[in-house]
This record gives sequence, structure tokens and C-alpha cells, in this order.
Amino acid sequence: MTAGGGGEFAGLAAIVTGGGSGIGLATARLLAERGARVACLDLDPSGVDAPLLGLATDVTDQDSVDAAVATVVERFGGLDVLVNNAGIGAQGTVETNPLDEWHRVLDVNVLGIVRLSRSALPHLRRSSAAAIVNTCSIAATAGLPQRALYSASKGAVQSLTLAMAADHVAEGIRVNCVNPGTADTPWVGRLLDAASDPAAERAALEARQPMGRLVSAPEVAAAIAYLASPVSAATTGTALFVDGGMQGLRLRPRQD
Repeated sequence: MTAGGGGEFAGLAAIVTGGGSGIGLATARLLAERGARVACLDLDPSGVDAPLLGLATDVTDQDSVDAAVATVVERFGGLDVLVNNAGIGAQGTVETNPLDEWHRVLDVNVLGIVRLSRSALPHLRRSSAAAIVNTCSIAATAGLPQRALYSASKGAVQSLTLAMAADHVAEGIRVNCVNPGTADTPWVGRLLDAASDPAAERAALEARQPMGRLVSAPEVAAAIAYLASPVSAATTGTALFVDGGMQGLRLRPRQD
């Protein structure tokens, strides 16, 4: 994997939050393969390898965010792409998640995007290929059981994406989001490990998506790269679903 060479992102600098693993790391590697210089901001960037730049960052702390963005701009000479991917999950109904968990999840999943975007915008305004991509979820538009808190946070992300797109389109800054279905990520893996019957739980999650399988991190990364790419210069205010057909398909039950 090389960075800063040829490709549609050649000469561009990118930040990926939550870039230490899963979708974030897959996205960072793909952007680097396509020519970008990429910084991965994560609480634990130990899984980030060259040519990626790993920076320990807490998206719930504005000072931490500002310091990381300043380091990236100093190292890379500017900033063109921001991928707001950092997020945490939650299981439960509107009454079973304690209020401190509500505050924590919204702080990471929603205000994390606010903090990064506020810090990045002055630099993005100086770019001729400025793009922000937020990682949202099918949970923003589909009612899923035991996901009240997580769904609320991702619904906010989708609405925030549209509002940001409207606010910054005249500045040449595109803002979009990608909405994965259930993805085969470390967080989903931990959920499955904690289930009483992990194999049955995985089968149920797979069956919920019309393609009959979980979405992979590289598939979501490819969608993020498309939205971030200069070749998508006419695309803003869009939610791109990568969900195995869950958003749009209503299949008839199988007849065995």
C-alpha cells in the first residue's frame, strides 16, 4: 500500500476518525491505496501501520480533536477529506439504557462529528476538493428492536448530514453519509460473542438483510471512498445505503 502517489486522491489529505479498526481502518487503507495521505484518529491507533498516520484522539474532547487536526494539517500541508466514522453502539429500549449511556453515545456519535467538523472546516474551505463523509446506519431509517439509543444517534447523524450539506454547498464543501446495514465489524463481533447462542444470533442478523449476509468493512469503505472522491463532485446531501438491500427491498417469503 502506498500513499501520495497516483490515483483519484493523489495530492489530497484525509482524516478518518475511528480509523484504528473495522470500517475506519478499511477506509483509511483504501484512500491511501488511491493516493491520499491519511491520518487515522482513534482512542487506540496501535493497529494503524505505515503509510497511515495514527493519532491518539478522543472525539469527545475538543482540545484533543483540535490538536489532532492541527497535527494533520502541519504534517500534510492541508486537509481535503474528513471521514467522521468514530462511533459506539448500544443495545436496549428507550427505558432500559441508563441516562448516562444516552449522554455517552450521543456525545460520541453525534457531537463527535460536530467537534471534528468544526475543527476541520477552516482547512476544508481552502481545498478545491473538500468533502465530509459521515458514517450513519440503516438504523437511521429502519425501526430495529433493542436499538432505541443507537437509532436516535444515527437518525441525528443523517439529519445533521443534510443540514451541513445545505450550509456548506456554497463554499464548495460536499457533505454526504453512508448507511451500512449490519456490518461484520469488531463491535458486532462482540455482540455475537455475548449472545447466548452466537451462531443463531449471527444467522438472524444475516437473514434480516435480503442478501442473506453481513456487510463487509471493505464494502462500506468503497462507498465512503466514492462519496469522498473528487469524481463525485456533483454529489452532496446524499445518504448511500450499503445494506444488502435492507432499505429498499421487500421480498416475498421463501417457499420451501
